[in-house]
Amino acid sequence: MDVSSFDPTYECALRLDRQDELSSFRDDFYIPEGTIYLDGNSLGLLSKRAEQSLLEMLESWKKLGIEGWTQGRYPWFDLSERLGEMSAPLIGASPEEVIVTGSTTVNLHQAVATFYQPRGGRTKILADELAFPTDIYVLQSQIKWKGYDPETHLVKVKSRDGRFIEEEDVVAAMTDEIALIVLPSVLYRSGQILDMKRLTEEAHRREILIGFDCCHSIGAIPHALSEWGVDFAVWCNYKYLNAGPGGVAGLYVHRRHFDRTPGLTGWFGSRKDQQFDMAHTLTLAEHAGAYQLGTPHILSAAPLIGSLEMFAEAGIDRVRRKSLQLTHYLIFLIERELIGYGFMIGSPLEYHRRGGHVYLEHPEAARICKALKANGVIPDFRAPNGIRFAPVALYTTFEEIWKCVQILKEIMETGLYKQYENTRDVVA
Repeated sequence: MDVSSFDPTYECALRLDRQDELSSFRDDFYIPEGTIYLDGNSLGLLSKRAEQSLLEMLESWKKLGIEGWTQGRYPWFDLSERLGEMSAPLIGASPEEVIVTGSTTVNLHQAVATFYQPRGGRTKILADELAFPTDIYVLQSQIKWKGYDPETHLVKVKSRDGRFIEEEDVVAAMTDEIALIVLPSVLYRSGQILDMKRLTEEAHRREILIGFDCCHSIGAIPHALSEWGVDFAVWCNYKYLNAGPGGVAGLYVHRRHFDRTPGLTGWFGSRKDQQFDMAHTLTLAEHAGAYQLGTPHILSAAPLIGSLEMFAEAGIDRVRRKSLQLTHYLIFLIERELIGYGFMIGSPLEYHRRGGHVYLEHPEAARICKALKANGVIPDFRAPNGIRFAPVALYTTFEEIWKCVQILKEIMETGLYKQYENTRDVVA
């Protein structure tokens, strides 16, 4: 990526926008008026295509009633499988290995219930101390269900600096007591990408199963989960994939595990041709669809149709290329414009280690975020002292990045942030 042409002028931002090969996609999105929206790693914006696919699904319900399960443009009965097929290129898997279902937390429960099988001396789960809380709650719960104590059977890799996890430390923790490893693909605070390929190879060399929470990587970076041999992965679709609040999540299972019985079972995991036999003997689907539980949330899945169609056009490699340009440009401006204001960049500076957002640390982060919002910039606060900026390749402009940094500089120069309490809102 050529960043040698970056300079701190407004004209540079405009020139970068003129060169942007994805600029036309911005017109597909509803950008909140008067805002610079940089919170796409928490909730992506609504696109016209996602809106249209939702409206089409409502129309199907209105006109077809129950016949919508098998008729209409998007029949509901196999919608989860069709969305899995559309998602597969983004996760680097075959269509049969991906299903759109449940939520991240439910899918992680499903995966851990399936793949955490303590035997002999292998009774522990390995995670990391910077993991998103829901992952830890799931692991603690699953360990209890298996009759063990999370205090002793959940091993968390320590961070050396409170920002990053070193792969060497993860590998060192892969002892012969570990039965399963669950890690984030991208750390939700710092945006660090973990080397999934290397960690999978190291885990399998020790006969340990490994899965990843890809919530902060899906739609932002390319994956090759099947090629890398990752055993399973889970993710949400409402961040970079812009599927809407509470949008149905995703689950990947490597095909070598298709003969496993899922730890949790429900009737939508049936073979499609036998599901309505209503037998009390479950005949599982012979692919990732077996990991479904109950009836899919059709209206919550519908916006993802339009979103994934857009990603198919844009291409994840082009999305990644622009995402890196945007985050590097943001870091470039921060380093030049915000010197002396107490900010520290808490994201990796190396391209290959940085996901889709930039993490700034400041002792007054909560009140700075409030001041930014009051001035039209929508960031994301993460306790205790973090500000996340997520420029999204499909709708964020370089001009917006430039303006964001100028607004932040003015807030610091004038002390405007001091008008606000340094405490988080209920929803941060």
